[in-house]
Amino acid sequence: MVAYPLIMIGTWEIVAIVLLVVLLFGGKKIPELMKGLGKGVKSFKEGMNEVEKEVQDAVKEDDPKKEEK
Repeated sequence: MVAYPLIMIGTWEIVAIVLLVVLLFGGKKIPELMKGLGKGVKSFKEGMNEVEKEVQDAVKEDDPKKEEK
């Protein structure tokens, strides 16, 4: 049994998805949907950066620099 990656999307699949979105939502709703998606991605990235900074700060507090003699 061969395991194929699930996220192998080709050109024709992307075209089919875009056409489906246009048919379902219409041309006027797409900019609104993309704006909302962009805000969501931006918020997610900001949250990830916050968590990464907190983890780095916690590591610095727990691991003080050791002086070499």
